[in-house]
Amino acid sequence: MIGQTLGRYCVIERIGRGGMGEVFLAEDMSLRRRVALKFLPPELQQDVDARKRFIREARSAAALDHPYICHINEVADSDGRVFIVMEYVDGQTLRAKIAQGPVAVGDTLQVGIEVAEALEAAHGKGIVHRDIKPENIMLTPAGHAKVMDFGLAKQVGTSPDAETGAPTLTVLTSEGTMVGTPAYMSPEQLRGQAADARSDIWALGVTLHEMASGTRPFQGQSAFELSAGILSKPPEPLPPGVPAELGAAIGRCLEKEPANRYQKARDLRAVLEAIQAGTASTWAAWRYRVTRRRWLVPAAVVTVVGALVFGLNVGGVRNLLTGEGRPFKLAVLPLENLTGDPEQDYLSDGLTQEMISQLSSLHPSRMGVIARASVMRYKKSDASLGQIGRELGVAYVIEGTARREGKRVRISAELIRVRDQAKLWAETYDRELSGILALQSDIARRVTGALALELLPSEETRLARARTVDPEAYEALLKGQQQRQSLTRAGFDAAERSFNLAVEKDPNYAAAWAGIAMVWAGRLQLHFATREEGLLKAKAAALKAIALDDQDPEAQRTLAGILAWLDWDWVAAERSWARLFELEPGDATALPGYAHFLMIMGRQDEAMARITRALELDPHNITVQSFYAVILESARRYDEAIAVARKVLSVEPTSAVATNTFVQSLFMSGRFGELMARERQRTAKDPVMREAVEKGIAEAGYPGAVKRQVDIIAERYRKTGTGSSAIQLARGYARAKDKEGTLEWLEKAVDEHDNNCAYLGVSPIYSLVHADPRFQALARRVGVPIIK
Repeated sequence: MIGQTLGRYCVIERIGRGGMGEVFLAEDMSLRRRVALKFLPPELQQDVDARKRFIREARSAAALDHPYICHINEVADSDGRVFIVMEYVDGQTLRAKIAQGPVAVGDTLQVGIEVAEALEAAHGKGIVHRDIKPENIMLTPAGHAKVMDFGLAKQVGTSPDAETGAPTLTVLTSEGTMVGTPAYMSPEQLRGQAADARSDIWALGVTLHEMASGTRPFQGQSAFELSAGILSKPPEPLPPGVPAELGAAIGRCLEKEPANRYQKARDLRAVLEAIQAGTASTWAAWRYRVTRRRWLVPAAVVTVVGALVFGLNVGGVRNLLTGEGRPFKLAVLPLENLTGDPEQDYLSDGLTQEMISQLSSLHPSRMGVIARASVMRYKKSDASLGQIGRELGVAYVIEGTARREGKRVRISAELIRVRDQAKLWAETYDRELSGILALQSDIARRVTGALALELLPSEETRLARARTVDPEAYEALLKGQQQRQSLTRAGFDAAERSFNLAVEKDPNYAAAWAGIAMVWAGRLQLHFATREEGLLKAKAAALKAIALDDQDPEAQRTLAGILAWLDWDWVAAERSWARLFELEPGDATALPGYAHFLMIMGRQDEAMARITRALELDPHNITVQSFYAVILESARRYDEAIAVARKVLSVEPTSAVATNTFVQSLFMSGRFGELMARERQRTAKDPVMREAVEKGIAEAGYPGAVKRQVDIIAERYRKTGTGSSAIQLARGYARAKDKEGTLEWLEKAVDEHDNNCAYLGVSPIYSLVHADPRFQALARRVGVPIIK
């Protein structure tokens, strides 16, 4: 089959096999895209009933057009073999993800919401899947679910003979085998009754339980024991760390009687979305906790005990029932620029960022504030509040407008609860621009008050210390912050001019000095400045900012990065990060860098916890996702690293971090076939490199191809000093499995104090030289442990 051409499809490789068919990756030569071809197994091709059922699958699934359902393109026939042409879904199965351990609660909720939405669409067309399980749910590189294999799909409400001339549902065949997967089959299916939408909800409940705990809710050494457990036993308890609200939702999915489950997939989806947003009903969670702990209290005592428990808030019961104390997330949407002049966007965007920063420092254990990068995608967007709430996982949003008139600024803001779009607070301010910081503090107080958050004395003090600012200096600061976002030479130059103007207007303006430090740190990171000049100026400006205001979080954040990646002073860097999180505990922008610092220091669990929080607070930030891919690679979780890097590259194909992580993870996981195909495509228009690739592959496979290329690049670099860097060459020789070349260029990179040498001890690509004394000496020079 491999290499054959079937109509316009060229078969590349087999990518899966199940009870109802083999699946092959193929190239659609007409449309120049990859597709998946699903065939019946050869032994069933001549089985008339199997062919009819196979075609019914295509007809059922082809009626479904939904982003979370694998799309069916057509049914084709070649040489008497019928096959289905499907969308090719790159990524990994949910089963592969679960195999690595329990899935994070946030990911469990997101997958559950998307699968429920897919089932909602299918059930709306009268189609029941009947085989929902982790193997039939793909996770795309973008992290979204795709429901696969409607091979057992039943068209509800049609005549049994309408499509196939045979019954559409046979739970037990004459040989006594089941149609479906027993571990995910509902009690009514096991009893031989018809499956309906509630059977799919049961199967999704089993899947959610398995995601949250890593194990199925019903166990058995045989099919008989498993079926008996499903029919008569309660599900296995979920781990204590699973939120009670999620446990209650899963428990309702697994009710033995269909009438006691969620009746529609949309009902389950709504509950999961409420849990995600932090607005779920607490009564169901309380009932679930009582059941889970098996508190068998006589009915006559319940009222008295319940009143005491509630009144004294024993075990946080009152908080649970009233919603007090539960964490939630909030998004400050981009303020609308009412002037209509795009040149004034710097003001509305800057005020949005300032509001995010103010709120991030308040009650971080309860209130998570979405970072700037993820909310700016909604600037001038027509997305509904409900959509924004789902996409960001927030319970509340702040939206508003800004207008500057001379030396005054007019800001309107309102706090809205996403669940019912109730307006909890609204206010309009008309102030002198010099009092803008005090105005922002006032907004923060009003918002926290509307959310019933009592400010701590330290938080009150922080808000009260807002100083007046020179209006021109403040405007220059906001312009510089906007200009720096471009990460270009011209952008950095413009930002430096703006920050210098701010300092000229107010020499004691700490935030402007912190901006200057950020400009020079950015130039260094992107090789727009020499180390000698850049490090000196970045560090001096950061220290100046801290001397003027040791409570400025931007200065501490900048200094921490300089000390780590530019100075390799790891002890001082950790002190700066500790100070930063003391000042602004909810600072989402600092989390990715701090997570990498922890990873470099060998504190993998802490690093994963910090980057996970960063993803929660900044879910649409490509840089955060790139940093996450690096941490996955360092943890040797290569398949996950590849999936995340693919997602980043689909949005930002030029991302150097994602490209490097993607290639190295493919290499470390031994996926040389994909790497060789990539090299051939990458060098297709470069005759010299293409020849090197082909000769190298013939000599030593993928490492040979890399060796020949990197030798050419290294020679060019020695002659001109351009075209690459020492650290890139070291990585290349590592992929070529050339120890001497790897060590030679690593030594040069450390001599040059390349920023990326910080990852020398943690990057698995250098594992081939870990035991070499020269490498160990380099790790000591950088000051990092070697992580094996």
